[in-house]
Amino acid sequence: MAIVSMTGFAESHGSRDGAHWRWEVKSVNGRGLELRLRVPPGFDGLEAAARMLAAGRFKRGNIQAGLTFEAASSARGLRIDAAALASAVKIAKEVAAETGLRQASVDGLLALKGVIVQDEVLDADSRERAGRDAAILESLAGAFDALARARAGEGTKLAALLDAQVAEIARLTQAAAAAAAAQPAALRARLSEQIADLVAPGAVSPERLEQEIAMLAMRADIREELDRLKAHVEEARRLLSSGEAVGRKIDFLAQEFNREANTLCAKSTDIALTRIGLDLKAVIDQFREQAQNLE
Repeated sequence: MAIVSMTGFAESHGSRDGAHWRWEVKSVNGRGLELRLRVPPGFDGLEAAARMLAAGRFKRGNIQAGLTFEAASSARGLRIDAAALASAVKIAKEVAAETGLRQASVDGLLALKGVIVQDEVLDADSRERAGRDAAILESLAGAFDALARARAGEGTKLAALLDAQVAEIARLTQAAAAAAAAQPAALRARLSEQIADLVAPGAVSPERLEQEIAMLAMRADIREELDRLKAHVEEARRLLSSGEAVGRKIDFLAQEFNREANTLCAKSTDIALTRIGLDLKAVIDQFREQAQNLE
């Protein structure tokens, strides 16, 4: 299994006995797997099966699935919305009483929007309804399969981008190691200049100067941070090539990357190393942002 993104879109269509329907499904980032189902009245019984279909295909992501259903023309009828008609009659009486005008006629009341509605008569036979629901769920399964393919396609692009970012992190880590190697000499030169400016010549013994330089060098030592960055690079490459759902692990690893880069910048006593550290933080931030799309 390749790297999979959590973002995608798909749709499917179906028909049965003159009825037509359409599923539209889309997925965005999420900490876990969450399905939000939007169906017309009378189709609430599909939810449990829909959740099982989603759970069998996806590990993470906020998924929205919407059903549009058009019944067969023979199943359509007209009915009066009793509540809307009662409200219209009450308002008509109040207006007539206040103004003295003649009350509205029946045909006028029935012409008001919402009083007469087109009703979709659902299958009365439970066997027919079960067959219809099974066909609708089969279409939903097809939409979910198409969504899975779309997410896999996005994952392929995402994997290439993440691989490139990991390679850049590795390159900057090597550059930081090279810059860090020059820090002791830079510390010695800087400290010698400062002592020369502040105290009389010979006031500080060479031994004392070396001790101070050694202490500063220990505080500025970033070898542990570099070792951990290298280890994190290897782990990131392993996870990205594992073929598993590694989104949570990669997100955690990105936090560890950022922690080491912060410490590296804090310990830096050299402008060149600080710049490398800032570049490293920028790439890691981009890496973490993209990793949040992984399933």
